[in-house]
Amino acid sequence: MMASARMEQNMNHAGPPPMDGKGNPGTGDQGWKSKLKLPPKDNRIKTTDVTNTKGNEFEDFCLKRELLMGIFEKGWESPSPIQEASIPIALTGRDILARAKNGTGKTGAYTIPILEKCDPSRDEVQAMIIVPTRELALQTSQICIEISKHLGIKCMVTTGGTNLKDDIMRLYEPVHAIIATPGRILDLLNKNLVKIGKCGIMVLDEADKLLSQDFKGMLDNIIDHLPKDRQILLYSATFPLTVEQFMRKHLQNPYEINLMDELTLKGVTQYYAFVQEKQKVHCLNTLFSKLQINQSIIFCNSTNRVELLAKKITELGYSCFYIHAKMNQQHRNRVFHDFRQGLCRNLVCSDLFTRGIDIQAVNVVINFDFPKHAETYLHRIGRSGRYGHLGVAINLITYDDRFSLHKIENELGTEIKPIPKVIDKALYVAEYHMGDDEDGKES
Repeated sequence: MMASARMEQNMNHAGPPPMDGKGNPGTGDQGWKSKLKLPPKDNRIKTTDVTNTKGNEFEDFCLKRELLMGIFEKGWESPSPIQEASIPIALTGRDILARAKNGTGKTGAYTIPILEKCDPSRDEVQAMIIVPTRELALQTSQICIEISKHLGIKCMVTTGGTNLKDDIMRLYEPVHAIIATPGRILDLLNKNLVKIGKCGIMVLDEADKLLSQDFKGMLDNIIDHLPKDRQILLYSATFPLTVEQFMRKHLQNPYEINLMDELTLKGVTQYYAFVQEKQKVHCLNTLFSKLQINQSIIFCNSTNRVELLAKKITELGYSCFYIHAKMNQQHRNRVFHDFRQGLCRNLVCSDLFTRGIDIQAVNVVINFDFPKHAETYLHRIGRSGRYGHLGVAINLITYDDRFSLHKIENELGTEIKPIPKVIDKALYVAEYHMGDDEDGKES
């Protein structure tokens, strides 16, 4: 009797799951689904990086209807492989160690279960997401806010470079989920301005970066403030020794997910062009005139070169923003926001922008300066071809870069081809993806 009463209570809490003709929950109830404000359907071609699933739907995970409403209104139609593998395990409370490529839906893989587990009636921090850069924190918090909009969950983002007083004011209000960079959350914890003693779940996104020398020891200090029975979800595209050491120290029998059959995204075609240093700007000008760029990100190896190149591109008559770590935070936020909104076609940046930044409109990435490390290269080219779409990465290679080129190809097990005279538009332009337009052959 008690069991059936509890079941009835749970059903009342979640709302009875509607059934379709096959007895599946969710899809047959025209009521709530017909009222959703869905964004336009994305009909672009997608690669197996995001389509190679077991065929689960978001409704199969027994999520609250209010969360499903936010997911569908965000335009997420069905789970990607990393979401399909992560969500049900995370909901059981088990620690997770997941490897998946950038741009395959990792943010959804952890935001959905943590928002499902948050209880808006409890006035305490219940979930925390730690990311390595301020831009990624803003982007992740925006996703949390959007998909939790029907749940009544309050998400707060806190990063360095912003006024601590503003954060203190916001912490007087209820906060259920915090998205933060390590330095700032540690500052708030050490000053006793935020309490995470009841925070049952922590996510580390881009874990390899968070556990690098840049943030040495910070994660251990943050974990000291968490309860003993916390759940940790760890996501990383690469898996250096630091991640393994951290896992052994802090994770309890983690469920391991590895979707890295290869390191590079299937939808990104990679080319190199041999040039002399002094020819690079001329070469870039040629690429701009020949390529059908929706939006492009151009990487340099130093902040100084970022500013110089942005000036040159503007002088050539192309619209161009730039962003790097030495700019003040408000300026960085403005550039990031405006580029995302599509106010400018080209963005020149340093490696600040290589991690997790998701701008779907980017179809061309150019390494104006070739990186020295395979990991940097991998994250840079992952800014194009997001979520299973297509894109190109073009590398300007000088004589001094030739060894780095071969090393990176070998380490990533990928092929970077010589640039052809004409790049087939079907490789990177959405309208040509169907391959039925003969004009698409000319670039």
